[in-house]
Amino acid sequence: MLKIFIVNTISGFNELFVEMRIFVNTKSIGMSTENEVLNYSKEERKNHILKEINLHTRVSFETLSAKLGVSEDTVRRDINELDADSLLIKVKGGAMTKGYHYSSSNQTYAVEAKLVIAQKAVNLLHDGMVLIVDGGTTIREFIRLIPNDLNLTVFTITALTAVQLLDKPNIKIIMIGGSISSYSQMCVSGEAFHQLANIKADLLVLGTNALDVDGGYSDSDWETVQVKKAMIQASRKTAVLTITEKLNTVLKMKIASLSEVNYVITEEEPDHEKLQPYKKNVPSLIII
Repeated sequence: MLKIFIVNTISGFNELFVEMRIFVNTKSIGMSTENEVLNYSKEERKNHILKEINLHTRVSFETLSAKLGVSEDTVRRDINELDADSLLIKVKGGAMTKGYHYSSSNQTYAVEAKLVIAQKAVNLLHDGMVLIVDGGTTIREFIRLIPNDLNLTVFTITALTAVQLLDKPNIKIIMIGGSISSYSQMCVSGEAFHQLANIKADLLVLGTNALDVDGGYSDSDWETVQVKKAMIQASRKTAVLTITEKLNTVLKMKIASLSEVNYVITEEEPDHEKLQPYKKNVPSLIII
């Protein structure tokens, strides 16, 4: 599958630039090859859809269609039924895990692993730091574990993250504003880019949908990719929080190479076999 994206401008920047990206991916979003025949039953399709959405938080109709080898109309019908059964949340262009919704904090996927990751991430914090904090279910657990007596300044582009931070009495919260994407629930307009360009945080704490030695840090939504690139540029160091189930997966658009990331934090010990290729190929990367 070949995708070409051409961007003429990104509002919020003074200079005009053109970016063309060609991304060919058959590795892990499940694009079927000519020799592969997919023949899922309806029940198997629905189970696969739920698995993908729980793992990657949000998945588009297009990605699921390619992965399952069926039309987008078939995927829409399956998602409509799963939404009617309250098993996921339908959003524009795809579907979202119920655990990411503000009303469903008790339905987090792999919550025990995410609690381990959250505690490790909290250990990176110290009094007086300036952070940029992403959104997502792992980030939610991270915020819950931040000590109440820790003095921090936190910028975020995610409304739910800002609300969750309100429970922390010694954190100054700065919401980076603009138009909010109904797909990613992040501020993605030019105003967000302009504000991020004037920040240099001590640490960026990112959730992830996919991480790979060769494919780097990636996502499937163009607006999300662009704003996360700007977040990385606005930070001195970057920590990516991910369950190991998301390792060795690649989504359609690359956000950053692993060489641009300082920390990868998982629920496993750093010497776990699944993490060794990351340590070997990117010596500067700190695995926690």
